[in-house]
Amino acid sequence: MHEDAFLAAYDPTPYGRLALTVDAVLLGLLEGRPAALLLKRDEPPGAGCWALPGGFVRVDETLDAAAERVLREKAGLAGLHMEQLYTFGALDRDPRMRIVSVAYLALLPEHVFAAAARNGAGLLPAPIDVPWAGEAGGPVAVLPPAGSAESGPLRLAFDHADILALAMLRLRGKLDYSEVGFALLPERFTLRQLQDVHEAILGTALNKPAFRRRMLDRGWLEPTGEREAGTSFRPPELYRFRKPR
Repeated sequence: MHEDAFLAAYDPTPYGRLALTVDAVLLGLLEGRPAALLLKRDEPPGAGCWALPGGFVRVDETLDAAAERVLREKAGLAGLHMEQLYTFGALDRDPRMRIVSVAYLALLPEHVFAAAARNGAGLLPAPIDVPWAGEAGGPVAVLPPAGSAESGPLRLAFDHADILALAMLRLRGKLDYSEVGFALLPERFTLRQLQDVHEAILGTALNKPAFRRRMLDRGWLEPTGEREAGTSFRPPELYRFRKPR
């Protein structure tokens, strides 16, 4: 049969329908801990629970376009660099119907993360408690920020706790060999700030001389010739990330 004739006669009804969504994992640092920006659901299912910003994919848009739209409409954000994290398709992940979600991950520098939490979209900056060491993997808990009216751990909707757990596992796995940690820093940063990022993500203290020597030896750091302002004693030198060739 000719392909045009085949497509004209094709009947998709024997296959069950499913819906597709995107969820945005917006990670940053809050008081030295990894944290995510969450929204409180005001409608069932999961009314009263906290959730990642997300939404259904329209039939006339790509996944990337859907993720960008969700960021604008749900989080009041635009222009973020996002990468697909994983596709979540457990049969019972949503009680409404069969829904598959493609999770996107965006890493926000501290000033962007803080501004997003204040932009009026209702985003809660919630610290993530990772109880496992290294890349063991496992569940995580999401806590309310200091001063919040919420008492934790927070209840998360759907499988969003699993999505955050995988995001943390992926971040830990890539931290030592990739440039991912620099996405959480401002354009100019000190070696202390860089070590703080690694310690926050890894959940452990690092040896200061060994860490600095390893970072400098990799050729990722470019001195700016400037020093941090507003500090006592000798201000630390500021660096910028130099992308490997």
